[in-house]
Amino acid sequence: MSGQGMDADLALSLVDPADSLARQNEKLLTIAGALIRHAEEMTEDRGAGFAQFQRAAMLEEQVRERTRDLERALDLLNASNARLADANRETETTRQNLAAAVETLHEGFALFDSNEILVMCNTRFNALLPDIRDQLVPGLHFSDYLRTAASSRHLGMADGMTPETWIEMRQLRHEQHHFILTQRMGEDRWVQVSEHRTQDGGTVILQTEVTDLIRAERRERGRMLDDQAAVLRATLEHLNLGVCIFDARLHLLGWNGKMADFLTLPRNRLRAGMHFDTLLEQVRNQFIFPNGLSAYRLADWVRRARRRDHFQMEVRHEGGQIYEIFAQELPDGGFVISLADVTAERSALAALERANETLEARVAERTLELEDALERAERANASRSRFVAAASHDLLQPLSAAKLYLTSLGDDAISPTARGTLEKAQNALLSVEGILGALLDISRLESGRVAVDMAPVALGPMFRALADEFTPIAALKGIELVIRPTEAVVISDRAYLRRILQNLISNAIRYTEHGRVAVLTRRRGTMLRVEVRDSGTGIAEEDQELIFREFHRLNAHASASEGMGLGLAIVERAAAVLGHPLGLRSAPGCGSTFSVGLQPVAGPVPRPEGAAVSVEARDMETRDLLVLLVENDAALAGAMVQLLEKWGVTVLDVASGEEALELIDATGVEPDICLIDFQLGDGIDGLDCLSGLRARLGDVPARIVTADRSEALQRRATAMGAQIMAKPIPPSELAAVLFGRQRRG
Repeated sequence: MSGQGMDADLALSLVDPADSLARQNEKLLTIAGALIRHAEEMTEDRGAGFAQFQRAAMLEEQVRERTRDLERALDLLNASNARLADANRETETTRQNLAAAVETLHEGFALFDSNEILVMCNTRFNALLPDIRDQLVPGLHFSDYLRTAASSRHLGMADGMTPETWIEMRQLRHEQHHFILTQRMGEDRWVQVSEHRTQDGGTVILQTEVTDLIRAERRERGRMLDDQAAVLRATLEHLNLGVCIFDARLHLLGWNGKMADFLTLPRNRLRAGMHFDTLLEQVRNQFIFPNGLSAYRLADWVRRARRRDHFQMEVRHEGGQIYEIFAQELPDGGFVISLADVTAERSALAALERANETLEARVAERTLELEDALERAERANASRSRFVAAASHDLLQPLSAAKLYLTSLGDDAISPTARGTLEKAQNALLSVEGILGALLDISRLESGRVAVDMAPVALGPMFRALADEFTPIAALKGIELVIRPTEAVVISDRAYLRRILQNLISNAIRYTEHGRVAVLTRRRGTMLRVEVRDSGTGIAEEDQELIFREFHRLNAHASASEGMGLGLAIVERAAAVLGHPLGLRSAPGCGSTFSVGLQPVAGPVPRPEGAAVSVEARDMETRDLLVLLVENDAALAGAMVQLLEKWGVTVLDVASGEEALELIDATGVEPDICLIDFQLGDGIDGLDCLSGLRARLGDVPARIVTADRSEALQRRATAMGAQIMAKPIPPSELAAVLFGRQRRG
C-alpha cells in the first residue's frame, strides 16, 4: 500500500461515524490539509513520529474491533443466561408439578433411573412401613432400598421366609421387566406391588393398598367355606357310611352321625380338635383285626410322611358286625376315614360260596357221570368202528375173490344166458362193494382220524372220468348227463373230492325220472363252485337238513340196490373235513342244485400214474412178467392167480411173509413186481415183508393190498415209500399197475 493510500485510510479511521455528514466532511478536509502540509514539510524526525502515530491509530482500531466482538459475545451470553434461567424456572415448575401430581396419586410411587438410583417417590410409597419412611430419599440405590425395606418390623414375611430370602426373592423378581405381587405390610394391611421397566432402563414401582379387597375376599371365602361346610355336613349325614375327617396335624375336623353310631360312642365323646390317637384309644378294643393284626396298623399308615396308597381292611365288631375301614389322604395333608357296614354283603357272599360249593360238587358229580357216559359212548363207537372195519375187511376178501373169478371168466365161451347171469352177478357184487365202501367211509369220517392230502387237482380229467362212469347209468334211465369240460385246477384231496362228486351225481341220477343232470363250474368271487343240477322232484325246505343224515332217504320205497342213504352223509362229512363249503338250492317240482366251493389255483397237474390203461387182453404186452403174490386167503389167492395167468403173467404165490422171504433166499429169483397182502395172520405183516424183500432185492416195485383204510397204516406206508392198493381190487386198476408199469419201463 502507498503512503497516500495509508493516509487516506488513516483519515477515514479518525472520522466518527456518529457525526453528521457536514461534520465528517469538515474533519476530513482538516485532516487532508494537515496531511498535505505534512507531506510537503516532512523531515526525517517528523517522519518517524508520524509512523508511530499511524501504528497507534491502527492499534486503537484493533482494540475498538475487539471491544465490539466482546460486546457481541456478552450480548449472546446474556441472552443464553436468560434462556437458561427461563428453562430452569420451567424445569423446576415441571418438577414441582410432577411431584404434586405424583403426590396426588392414591398409590405409592417410586422412580429409579437406569443406574437404579432413586429419583423420586411420594409420601404414600411404603407409607405402611413408617419406621423406614425417612430413609427413602433420592439418591438411594435399589439394593439399599431392598435392605432398608427388609429391616422394617412392619414388613410381613411368609412362613419360613427370612429378610435375606425376601431380598433374594425381590431381586429375582426385579430382574424381570414386569411383575405383580401381593405383600403384607403392617398389622393385617396388604399392598399390591407392581414393577415396570421404562424405555430408558429405569424402573417404576407402584404400591396399591388392597387391604379392603383382601378382607372382602376373606369374608367371601369364609362364607363359601361355611356354605361348603354345611353342604359337606349334609352330605356326610346323608351317606350310609361312617365318615370322619382329620387335618394334617391329625386333629378331628368333622364327622357324621353314622360314624358315632358305628363306634358306639356318645355324641359328646366326639369333638372337633380331638387328636387321632385319642380317638383310636377309645375304640380300638371294639374291633377284631384279621390275621393277628391290630389297630396300630392303621396308626402306622396315618403317621406316614407320604400316604401314597390308601388303607383298606375288614374288621369284625364285638357285636358281630363286619366293617370295612377305608382311609385316603387329602390334598392338604389331612386324611379321611370311612367305615362301611358290609355284614349283609359278606353273609350273602358266604351263602353264595356255600351254594357254589354245593353246585360245584353237583357239577363235579354230573361231570363224572358225563365222562363215564362219554367213555362208554366212545368205547361203543370205537367198537362199532372196529366192527365195521373188521366186518368190511372180512367181506371184502371173498368179494375181491368173487370179482376176480368173474373177471377171469369174461373171455370164456359161454352162452348168452350164462353171460347175462354173469353180468348180473358182477352188478350185485358192485352194489355190495359200494355199500361196504360207504360204510367204511362213514366210519372213517366219524372217527375224526381222516388223513387228507391237500394238493392241486385238475378237474378236467376227473370230469372226463366221471362222464365215462355215469353216462351209461344215466342212459339206462333215459336221462341226459351233461358234464361241461373245464381246465380249472383246485386245492383238494383227489380221492375225497372224486368221492363227493360221485355221490352227488349218483344221487342226482337216482332221484331224477326224466330230463337231465348237469355238472358245471361257476366263478363266485375268488372261489370256484362245482354245481350238480338235476330236474328231479326237488326237496322241500323242511327236508333239506334231513337228507344229510345217515340211512335217510326221501323215497322210503327205494330198494337196497339204490343205496342205503349214506351218499349225502358222506358228502357232508367229507366236505367238512376238506373245508369245502357245501350248498343246496331246491324246491318241490323245481329240481335241486348241490354245490361244492373250491379254492382255484393256477398251473398244470401231473397226469395220474397208470391212467387210461386198457384191460383188454389184446392190448397187454406181458413180456414174461413175473409177479410175487403174498396172500394168506386161499380163495382170493386162487382167484388172483387164475386172473393173472389168464393174462399171461407168471405168478409165484405164497401164504405168508416168512414163506416169501424163504422163497427169495432159496431161489434167488427177482420178481418184476410184488403184490403183498397187509394182514398175513400171526406172522409178520405186509409192510415188514416188503422191508425184508427190499433188503434182499433192492427197491423192487410192490403194492400193499389191503382193506384197511386206517390213517396209521397210511402213515407207515408213506414213511416206507410203499403204495397201497385197496380191496376189493378192480381188475382195471390191477392191469394198470402191472402193464402200465411195464410199458413205462
